[in-house]
Order: sequence, then structure tokens, then C-alpha cells
Amino acid sequence: ASQRLMAEGYGFAGEGDWKTAALVRTMKVMGAGLKGGNSFMEDYTYHFDPTDPQVLGSHMLEICPTIATGKPKVEIHPLGIGGKADPVRLVFNAAAGPAINVSVIDLGNRFRIIVNEVEAVAPKYELPKLPVARVLWKPLPDMKTACTGWILAGGAHHTCYSQNLTHEHIQDFAEIANVEFVLIGKDTNLYQLKNELRWNEWSFQGIKKY
Repeated sequence: ASQRLMAEGYGFAGEGDWKTAALVRTMKVMGAGLKGGNSFMEDYTYHFDPTDPQVLGSHMLEICPTIATGKPKVEIHPLGIGGKADPVRLVFNAAAGPAINVSVIDLGNRFRIIVNEVEAVAPKYELPKLPVARVLWKPLPDMKTACTGWILAGGAHHTCYSQNLTHEHIQDFAEIANVEFVLIGKDTNLYQLKNELRWNEWSFQGIKKY
């Protein structure tokens, strides 16, 4: 149900995450009419190949089919939680190409929107033991820098994954809404990012005197 609701444009996020649900709806409206889709997403697991590290994104049965490549398959498989009948789900791989992951977090005195530019890739192998919708991507500028930057910025484990929006769209939205914006992308270096986070704190909260 959540997959079809998102395909119709509804905002959705699992586990009571209202901020990401609102973000998914907002980004679906922003991307209306553009090629590609937007979906609730989570870093499901990491592939720490030293030469080609990647992230596997998914969220059980809750990924929007608007990001699929090819026709999704309808499958029924057991689910080890919930105590219900085996659930039906749409199973597919997401299309390869540039994308962004966007997180919105509550810092108490303000919200912060964090964007990580990524490059989605086609899976090299079949995934018969992972019967869910999924996407493989390489975070920019690289796995170590992107993950470190995400942690420093306070990025959440839930995101909205977008194929048809860029960081410029999200930056414009943040400026219109007067919300802090942080970008982790191809040109990010951690020294500069740490300074940016400090400057943002002073800008929104004022310089404290110690």
C-alpha cells in the first residue's frame, strides 16, 4: 500500500517519521512533470569493497516504484516481523544515474536540510535473497568523506531519494523556507564542511560568549 500511495504522490515514511514523510511529499510536488521519481529511502547496508564502495538503499516494502528501471514485479515473501500473513510487495532495481539523498533534521532551534549527491549504479549480481525494491549508489565525493560529512551534519537514517531534483532545487527551497542547507557533494572537503557547520551555528544561534 505504501508503495502505491507514494506512486500517486503521497508523502510517506516509516516508523512515524513525519519529517521525512513531509519531505517526500514536498519533493514529489517539486519534481512533478520531470523525468524520474522520488522515494522514501534508507541506507540499508554498505558494500565496503576497497576499490568500489557502494551503499545499498531500501526500506523493506516501502520504496516508491517511480524510481524503478523496467517493470516492477509483484511478489509475496515471508516477513519475520509483525505477525501477519506474508506481504505482497513490488520488487525492482532503481535506475542508474545521478541522484540525491535528502534528510531534514530538527536541531531544536531550527531545521537543517542535508543533501548528499550520489551516483546510482546497476547491480552487478542478482539479489534473490533480498526480495525488496532497492537501489545501489556511490556517495559523492567518496564513501569515507560522504559518510563522515553526513555524521558531522547530523544526517538521519531516513531520507528522500530523488532522481529528478538536484541540490540546486533543494537549496532554492531551503532559502525560500529560511531553513539551513548543507551540501555534501563532489567538491566537498571535510575541513571546509566543519567550518561551514560552525558558521551556520553562529548565524542561526548567535556567537556565545564564554
